[in-house]
Amino acid sequence: MAFLDFNQPAGGFSVGSATAADTVEASAFEPLEWEVIRLAQQDSLSSLRAPGWFDRTLSWLFGGHYNAQLADERLETLRRTAVQAWHRGYAIPVSAIAAFKTAGFNLNQLESLLATISAGRPTRRHRRTA
Repeated sequence: MAFLDFNQPAGGFSVGSATAADTVEASAFEPLEWEVIRLAQQDSLSSLRAPGWFDRTLSWLFGGHYNAQLADERLETLRRTAVQAWHRGYAIPVSAIAAFKTAGFNLNQLESLLATISAGRPTRRHRRTA
């Protein structure tokens, strides 16, 4: 017995339509990418800007300064987006979304990233004023 999905255009016979497996595959990250997302939780928003001359001088004088930027541009874009998501939730700047897409990621992956991080973010407690 055949099944026709009448919710789809052309009765489900569309050749170019994406299946559920395609959507899951398109939103999946590689294990290394998930590791970058997890590690981005520990980075501060200040890690998004390049170290200036003062930061480099302090690092040279006292040593031990941490540079969170990654050498791979694609993974660095993922890290930057994840850092913003860990700190701001869904309030990601449009420029970051554009950079995310330019790096080769798609919007399904962005949704997956934001949903995963939102579920893992600690809830902020608001102070009550008496």
